[in-house]
Amino acid sequence: MRRISLFIHQLPSWPHFHWDHATLESTLGTVRHQQGHLLGRLEALGLELRAEATLESLALDVLKSSEIEGEVLPPESVRSSLAYRLGLNQAGLPPIDRRVEGVVAMMLDATQRAQAPLTAERLFGWHHALFPTGYSGMYAVRVGAWRTGPMQVVSGPLGREWVHFEAPAAEELDAEMHRFLEWFNAPADLDPVLKAAVAHFWFVTIHPFDDGNGRIARAIADLQLTRADGMAPRGYSMSAQIQAERQTYYDLLETSQRGTLDITPWLTWFLQCLGRALTRAEHTLGQVMVKARFWERHRLTPLTERQRLLVQRLLNGFEGKLTTSKWARMAKCSQDTAGRDIADLISKGILLKESAGGRSTGYRLAPLE
Repeated sequence: MRRISLFIHQLPSWPHFHWDHATLESTLGTVRHQQGHLLGRLEALGLELRAEATLESLALDVLKSSEIEGEVLPPESVRSSLAYRLGLNQAGLPPIDRRVEGVVAMMLDATQRAQAPLTAERLFGWHHALFPTGYSGMYAVRVGAWRTGPMQVVSGPLGREWVHFEAPAAEELDAEMHRFLEWFNAPADLDPVLKAAVAHFWFVTIHPFDDGNGRIARAIADLQLTRADGMAPRGYSMSAQIQAERQTYYDLLETSQRGTLDITPWLTWFLQCLGRALTRAEHTLGQVMVKARFWERHRLTPLTERQRLLVQRLLNGFEGKLTTSKWARMAKCSQDTAGRDIADLISKGILLKESAGGRSTGYRLAPLE
């Protein structure tokens, strides 16, 4: 089995990271300006729209952080769970899916209780939430405790495997995590956004759990970014941007974990990725405003609860083409009833019929002027 000479945690001066401040200064300044601009836009929204923007951003965080690890969660169930826990109106949302509850609970604990100290017990609670059955797929996971065995990332055929990364030995984890948590909870003369980047890298390099380390590392970064935002409403999703840059994310982790303690490349990418997440948030806010304008426009339009539920599904981003048969399945009604619902919504200027006809005719929301 081939492996590289030394991993970063095996260096004598680990974990005394350092970086080129001059290289980071401009990017950090730009990101902090973007944060201020976004927070200003959020503050200008009414309370209800701020809550909706927070819901949208947290839903993206939960969905995309899981997607990075290859787990696809049902979006509407994620929204339902978040809406319930945030005390928002759940009209139009399906029942909560038990599979998403743990991920939602961890994300809300990280972002809604960001000022609380990060402790081993809190991390164990997050880990329990991620693996409530004690299994990750078909494999048993040691839940709510540090791993007791080795951890390697390996690829290649049998006999010619390549070790991409090897985490610290299990017997070192108590000391490693004590040092990490002591640093994280202590006041530091370090920009809070940079601290989020360092914390993410440091934790995922220690890799203290059997599974779930990536999701927990991103939750820790979100906790610290919430502190950096001054506990303001969440308006962006770092995990969604990391998912969009997933291959670069993994490649940079690998090269940084087998490099030197100068982590300037990792910090540069993290800041740039955050900047792109903040830019992307403008789109999320735009979607929130579109929904607000839609319901304002149709506040006096008579709609059945079934119609309201399904229009909300379209506003939240319906994937694929909406047909009468899909409408009937979602609404749990007959196809004739679905057809009448659609015809009524077309007559009220809410839906438009796509140009293709026949049995698979599709429908979409009419654009707002």
